[in-house]
Parts: sequence; C-alpha cells; structure tokens
Amino acid sequence: GLRPPDCNLHNVRVALLLALLMLLPVGIAEGAARKSHPYRTRWKHATVGKGALGRVAAGAGVAQVRKTPRKYGGGASGFGKRLGAGFATNAVKTTVEHGVAARLHEDLNYHRSTKHGVAPRLAHALTSTVVTRNTKTGKRTPAAGRIAGHAAAGAFTQGALAAGSGASTAGIGLAAVAGTNVVREFVPRRHRHPRKKK
Repeated sequence: GLRPPDCNLHNVRVALLLALLMLLPVGIAEGAARKSHPYRTRWKHATVGKGALGRVAAGAGVAQVRKTPRKYGGGASGFGKRLGAGFATNAVKTTVEHGVAARLHEDLNYHRSTKHGVAPRLAHALTSTVVTRNTKTGKRTPAAGRIAGHAAAGAFTQGALAAGSGASTAGIGLAAVAGTNVVREFVPRRHRHPRKKK
C-alpha cells in the first residue's frame, strides 16, 4: 500500500512558520505604503543594513570558533553555512518583529530614562527590552513585535535549520537587546558640532 506522508512535529512547525512568514510582510506593506514609512525603513536597515550585516558576520565568526552547530563543520564551507543561517534567522526575526509592530503601532526606538541614579536607569533599560509604547496612544504596552520576532527566530533555528534550541536562540537574542539598551542608556551621546565655514 501507499505509505502515509510524514507529518511529524518538525514538518508541521516548518510549514506553520513558512505560512507566517508569507503573511507578515503583508502587514508591513499595509502599514507602510510609502517608501519613507518608518517601519519599512527600519525593517530594511535591520535586515540588510551595514550594522545588521556586521552583527550577523560577527555571530557567524563566534559560532565558527565555538564550532556550533557541529554539523556545519569547519573551514570556509562551515563559515559559509553559519553565515547563511545567520542571515536567514535575522531576516525571520526582523520580518516578524516589524510586521507585528506595524500592526500594533509599537515604538521600536529606545528612549532614555528621565530618572536619575544608576538603579532606576538600569531598570528602565532592562524593562524596555520587553515593554514599549503605542505610537498612537502613548501608553506602555508589551513589546509584542520584539518578543514575537525573537520567538520566530528561535522556532526557525530549531525547526527549519535544526541547528539549535529555539528557546536558547530567543533568549540570547533578547539578552543581546537588553545589553544594547544598557549601553544606549549609559554611554554618553556624541554631539556633532557643525563644521565651520572656511
């Protein structure tokens, strides 16, 4: 007789994730009809901007040194696989994050605390990882876009790439955001001085 198709959990997760990725860009398109729309611009920079490319390359380099995942092997071939996986995972994260944020009108920018003292400012930086503001009402709200983006990246890593723990990937991603927020909070801003006319 005919052998039934393999409908295991892995295949189901991959199918659901691919379906989600096909639907979410529509959210970006609807919420960002103009090319200058902030969500569209931020998504582009977060996906293929110089900073994004540098972070992905750096991550691939660290993974190469740590030899994770082992199935990618070493040498130029292994680095290429890690680099490709990094770009794909980052694209999943940014697409989901910006698609959800656009629909929910979430502010994706980091805003420094107006409080004084290390402890209150540190708490603000860490909290801002998972809490944001609605751009229409100004009210504080869970950062659903950011959380969903990292969760999707974890699911993609574990389901489609089979290259690690989804929870670990999501957790590391959010921890990196928290660290970046702390840097933004405490590192003094550089003031650009206007050039003097000759």
